[in-house]
Amino acid sequence: MAAAASTIRAVSDRATAPYGSWKSPITAEVVSGADKKLGGFGIAGDGRLVWIETRPGEGGRAVLVKEPEKSGDKPIDIIPSQFAVRTLAQEYGGGAFSVFENMVIFSNYEDQRLFKQTIGGGSPIPLTPDYGGTLVRFADGVYDSCFNRYITVMEDSRKSSLNPTTSIVAVNIDEKSSQEPKEVISGSDFYAFPRIHMTGTKMAWLEWCHPNMPWDKAQLWVGYFSEDGELHKRICVAGGDPALIESPSEPRWAPTGELFFVSDRDNGFWNIYKWNESKNEVIPVYLLEAEFTRPLWVFGISSYDFVGDEEHSNIVCSYRQNGRSYLGILDHVNCSYSLLDTPFTDIGNIVAGLNCFYIEGASATHPISVVKINLDSSNTRVSLFSVIWSSSADIAKYKSYFSSPEILKFPTEAAQDAYAYFYPPSNPDYQALLDEKPPLIVKSHGGPTAETRGILDLNIQYWTSRGWAFVDVNYGGSTGYGREYRERLFGHWGVVDVNDCCGCARFLVENGKVDEKRLCITGRSAGGYTTLACLAFRETFKAGASLFGVSDLSSLRADTHKFESHYTDNLVGDEKAYFERSPINFVDKFTCPVILFQGLDDKIVSPDQARKIYSALKEKGLPVALVEFEGEQHGFRKAENIKFTLEQQMLFFARTVGHFDVADPITPIKIDNFD
Repeated sequence: MAAAASTIRAVSDRATAPYGSWKSPITAEVVSGADKKLGGFGIAGDGRLVWIETRPGEGGRAVLVKEPEKSGDKPIDIIPSQFAVRTLAQEYGGGAFSVFENMVIFSNYEDQRLFKQTIGGGSPIPLTPDYGGTLVRFADGVYDSCFNRYITVMEDSRKSSLNPTTSIVAVNIDEKSSQEPKEVISGSDFYAFPRIHMTGTKMAWLEWCHPNMPWDKAQLWVGYFSEDGELHKRICVAGGDPALIESPSEPRWAPTGELFFVSDRDNGFWNIYKWNESKNEVIPVYLLEAEFTRPLWVFGISSYDFVGDEEHSNIVCSYRQNGRSYLGILDHVNCSYSLLDTPFTDIGNIVAGLNCFYIEGASATHPISVVKINLDSSNTRVSLFSVIWSSSADIAKYKSYFSSPEILKFPTEAAQDAYAYFYPPSNPDYQALLDEKPPLIVKSHGGPTAETRGILDLNIQYWTSRGWAFVDVNYGGSTGYGREYRERLFGHWGVVDVNDCCGCARFLVENGKVDEKRLCITGRSAGGYTTLACLAFRETFKAGASLFGVSDLSSLRADTHKFESHYTDNLVGDEKAYFERSPINFVDKFTCPVILFQGLDDKIVSPDQARKIYSALKEKGLPVALVEFEGEQHGFRKAENIKFTLEQQMLFFARTVGHFDVADPITPIKIDNFD
């Protein structure tokens, strides 16, 4: 009875106010300051972790840092302040640095040159020539100790900016002078994951060609080095059989000398395999209807590693199943998997250190963090884990305001299930008006070959702590659910994703969770396209926000970079579909307010996309606003722009469909055709 009385008093102490008008300490400034990103892992010679931390407060600068010696101390910046570690290869980058012993080689953002630096001393030394800009880019490199060189993927735009050549090259690491890289292998449209055997005698790599994306169809090769370091023999390990559609990824040599990799060749899910070199055959290590990797949008992903030694090693890895990650130890000899007990339900990169391993972990109550995990003597149980970095270190003070996600499975128009994370409004200081239902934000993730995840994200908590409901949709075409689910979008982009986002909103309305008259949608990049398509071709939503989204599919195909230049052909289909699914061609069908945000340096979705749809909607007479950011590329990295975008979305929705006043002091921007 005492507990019940306490609950009643707590509720009665809350202020009563309309959904959406609640005041929250999770401000846009807090969100932008906590919006740090990780950019890959490496292990220094002393066993400590090195990683990239992207800092919005420094204009989105990507800083290379190292794990401190003492627990609780701050990570140590490795590079000088005038450098930033980021590659623009394939525009999305990744794999921007590599560590060997006490040496780090990294791609410098400003000029894209490779630099070498001793950790803890000295200045960065250029290894590649100054090409006069960012015409030559490097990614996904590894140190070749046998020939004292750096093997890396090179993207060269000197002859053609629209169709750069991609190859695997060797870079001289002699610090006396920078030299032109030497080609090791070329001929395919794309390369990734050059990985050298510990003996230095052979190398594995991944390659693929148009019109495929790496998650559609790729090939895994092994090449053998001659005494002068040239590849003189090559064997296709996986992906060479035209009758077998597979997408191998993440080749890695075990301490025992065997080659392991991930493929979806047998059951349509990315599982772990190994190569029997003597018989040139592929052997499944552990088959499960779950994903042991993610799509190769960026270089350098690391979803598994080896713990143990040359005598015996196990694989530490995670898999993705039904909307969450599971971390465990895979005994590849006995083909058994042992789950590890940690509080993290979302696992990113994994790398093994000395008697430990590190993960990029998160959960519904933990923000993205770098976590150090020590195992017991059997390498099967966690003996100790500690968080050594957090994207939002002081986030715990907002805990009482957090909304926990509910995993939704909802029916679609195709009589198939789709998935989402639903976050109800949550604020301990407020209660809603009697019989009121909350407004809803539907988020359509980017990619579209990607997956949204149910982790603690202050971008979402910003909305829910103010009285909004929020749903993050994994529409058909998302990853994390196998190839069949991923390929639902083949030929149906702008249909399946649109149906699923609208269907999810209707599902929540029918279950009494949200207000049907206040449904809004937002999305970035491909999610921005889905947002605009929902507004053009359906009448479900009352307002929308597109962040660097696509309005014209034909222009996207014509203007985009090499990596994605054929991507939309598989997703859209013929010319008729390109026209019929482009929102810009059906402005007359728009009936509600739209706000658009665009970076002016975007090379993936050109600023013209936002400008065209803005002008057309303005001429039609609909409430519309366009916000453009100087110096921003595809995705906003500067704290002030992240803050401004979040606040203006909130205010735009409140002014146009919310019918309430926001609690935050936000200066409104002009909305055309709106009083």
